Amino acid sequence: MSLLPALQEQRWHLPAPLAPGALQAAPASDPLPEPLLALLSRRGFTSPEAIAALLDPEAAPAAGRHFPDLAKAVARLKRACSQGEAVAICGDYDADGMTSTALLVGVLQRLGARPIAAIPSRMDDGYGLNAAMVEKLAEQGVALLVTVDNGVSALEALERAKALGVEAILTDHHTIPDPLPPHLALLHPQRTPPGSPYRGLAGVGLAYVLAAALCQSLRHTDGQQIALNLFCIGTIADMAPLVGVNRRWLIDGLPELGRSPLVGLQALQQLAGLDETPLDAQAVGFQIAPRINAVGRLGDPQLVVELLTTEDPSRALALARDCEALNRQRRDLCTAIEAEALALLEADGPQRPAFLLLAQNHWHHGVIGIVAARLVERFGLPAALLAGEGNGRLRASVRAPRGFAVDGALQQCASLLERFGGHPAAGGFTVRAEQVAALHEQLNQLAQTWLQQAGHGTPVEPEALLSFEQINRSFYRQLQRLEPFGIGHPQPVFWSQGCQVATQKLLRGGHLQLELRQGEASLRAMGWRWQGETNLPALLDVAYRLRLDSWQGDERLQLELVGLRASAGGAVDGGEVVLQHHNRTYWCRREGAGLVVRNAAGDELTSAEGASHDHPYVRGLMQDAALALGLVA
Repeated sequence: MSLLPALQEQRWHLPAPLAPGALQAAPASDPLPEPLLALLSRRGFTSPEAIAALLDPEAAPAAGRHFPDLAKAVARLKRACSQGEAVAICGDYDADGMTSTALLVGVLQRLGARPIAAIPSRMDDGYGLNAAMVEKLAEQGVALLVTVDNGVSALEALERAKALGVEAILTDHHTIPDPLPPHLALLHPQRTPPGSPYRGLAGVGLAYVLAAALCQSLRHTDGQQIALNLFCIGTIADMAPLVGVNRRWLIDGLPELGRSPLVGLQALQQLAGLDETPLDAQAVGFQIAPRINAVGRLGDPQLVVELLTTEDPSRALALARDCEALNRQRRDLCTAIEAEALALLEADGPQRPAFLLLAQNHWHHGVIGIVAARLVERFGLPAALLAGEGNGRLRASVRAPRGFAVDGALQQCASLLERFGGHPAAGGFTVRAEQVAALHEQLNQLAQTWLQQAGHGTPVEPEALLSFEQINRSFYRQLQRLEPFGIGHPQPVFWSQGCQVATQKLLRGGHLQLELRQGEASLRAMGWRWQGETNLPALLDVAYRLRLDSWQGDERLQLELVGLRASAGGAVDGGEVVLQHHNRTYWCRREGAGLVVRNAAGDELTSAEGASHDHPYVRGLMQDAALALGLVA
């Protein structure tokens, strides 16, 4: 549940008006409502063909034409299956790595091989395959290993594997280094042709490509079904971009998740209270994925692999309960660390630094990234939380708002760091304790420069205007046609103007519940973990995601608030929208493909007249009117 920042912490950015004719790009049959067309247009879907491709993506092309080493990898695994070989599946301790490992272990078990899950310890080994793991596997008689979600950077480990006569198939989506480690075959998105729909695959997607090709070669459909189930879980949990084959396979696979033959997945659904409802991307992302992630953060990743590969329902339920217990522990740890972090910030006074950097030796490495993300959500500032690593070093997790590049900032501080890595939104580093002050000073300077351009506060960026009378089950069904939502295609944020606060309650846990009215329509709105005052303005503009809330068998549409502000106008009056522009009141309405603006004296101006007018006041007025109506200027 996203935190709802206080009013003064929000920075609203309304969408730019669309070009004339932009909303005419609807599919010929079963057209989408205009607000959804406006949203898609702002996301770059400006033609009927582009919209049709989003709603029903093309089937994945033959993987063998996009991955040059796929045939070689499949041939070697077929031999391992026919001879009952021991095959090590070398994964990682995050959700992507654990589901990738379980995917290949489960498939190879069904095809005759003897797979061994090999995942390093977060606390003892750190990320990726290491030489000690390779030596132990070789002693167990392993002559073939497959890396999932890692491997391209394991130069020392794979050179040791080659010396021991152990072959390696690498499947990885992290940056390819130079030189590459020794390998028999490599499956990597960067090795696909430019523009390939396979470019967005996470580790679990590459494991699925390999498993599906192997199952097709051996004509084993059951293995391919469980592989698709775990592809869906891992892709959503890893927040991979929902484009290309990711989107196609999720559309195909999500409806089947509720009927998965994996008893471990069934047990997770049961404990999450999802066994009676279809699984969608939201349920996987907010209910299933956290239970899997908690194990990688606090426990032994082998628990998840066994859970997702066992065929014993009783064992699956026991393992799912272990996941549940670790997830509760993870929630408690996050709550405690967040409270400590906020107390440290408060102790420093009301003037917050541009870059939030907080350190405590006793904080748990597995959850500090979650708390850093919560601080970013609360304050709209980049944040790093540091926990003790021993030997005078601290290990950090970094998160940042959109626009502040974590990887670039850490690169500029490289001389102060022991090691570091990441991408624009998140990263991590290890630093000696005596360098922390100098590091914070340099990161503050970088964040301050960024803030001068971006502005303070948490950005609220709605994409399309809705009136309450448009929000009904029919509109929600059309919105569902745009699913699944995720990275690259997020859950839409809408906004409504001039909403009256009929009732408001502050619920246990600090959640804000509002009953809002606009014209004759009323809707419930929820602001999770509300940080602001309870004395709200009587008239609000609200930004929100639209949810279907179910409680004791009763379903109703509900607004999940992401932003609030005092309304400067926009109330609906007799079918027109009231607009405040430079302290003057206007009334605007739709008329055909254009709009009409009326002043207090009754004079009217059409969009065609406004577009041809040279006066900046008139052009600004027409632009504001277009925004108020969610239309073109």
